[in-house]
Amino acid sequence: MTTPSHARISKAVIPAAGLGTRFLPATKATPKEMLPVVDKPAIQYVVEEAAAAGLSDVLMVTGRNKRPLEDHFDRNYELEEALHRKGDGSRLAKVQESSDLATIHYVRQGDPRGLGHAVLCAAPHVGDQPFAVLLGDDLIDPRDPLLRRMIEVQEQHGGSVIALMEVDPASIHLYGCAAAAPTGDDDVVTVSDLVEKPEPGEAPSNLAIIGRYVLDPAVFEVLRKTDPGRGGEIQLTDALQALAADTGLGGPVHGVIFKGRRYDTGDRGDYLRAIVRLACEREDLGPDFRAWLRSYVTEEM
Repeated sequence: MTTPSHARISKAVIPAAGLGTRFLPATKATPKEMLPVVDKPAIQYVVEEAAAAGLSDVLMVTGRNKRPLEDHFDRNYELEEALHRKGDGSRLAKVQESSDLATIHYVRQGDPRGLGHAVLCAAPHVGDQPFAVLLGDDLIDPRDPLLRRMIEVQEQHGGSVIALMEVDPASIHLYGCAAAAPTGDDDVVTVSDLVEKPEPGEAPSNLAIIGRYVLDPAVFEVLRKTDPGRGGEIQLTDALQALAADTGLGGPVHGVIFKGRRYDTGDRGDYLRAIVRLACEREDLGPDFRAWLRSYVTEEM
């Protein structure tokens, strides 16, 4: 039995070993995490979110052909020197920003056996402390500090915390789904069961799991004993289901219901919509872009 941990969270794990097949041929030689969202790669938004929540140690779980991720978060002295000589301080600051966000480590997943296996690859680095997991397909607007709120809930209750979002019941089969009971906080529920991509009509609620987790280290031992599930992969949802069913394993499982701004970059259509939404809200790009967009939409109608 593992005693639920209340230690301060400082480590984040970002699984980044996927092949990005939905974005081929763009991802044939470029990791999907490096696809630009306006003018930054998607993965940088995720690292910025972790850093903003106070997580200074980031582990990326990568695979083959992911070297560009390491290069992006490393220093590029030749480029920096060239910008310095030109007196281009604005672009120099942007180039240096990614390497100053956090201390970033890397481990290879090797055989891609699902999200649960990717999280398990982080065990030697994380050790016996609670930690966060951030999936790169979900970009959370920095004005809606979801991860910080999840860390607060974990520090209050121990155990693990997952991010939940209400979705159309007709779409719940696309997500992991939670059975949950209310608590004294409007945005927090106690999770009693989890189902990965339930069949239509069998979902316990319309609360979908989105890509943010704060996990007790007990999850590692559960993952080691978790058999492959849907798709022949080791599912993190199955391990969390075991923790929710037996709080003696690693404390309770709570959910934070998120009602803020989330940008889904997991498929091509949502990726394009995310770019448009973020560009429209930029002070430097938004006014001109919104004016062009209104004109374009009017012409197309």
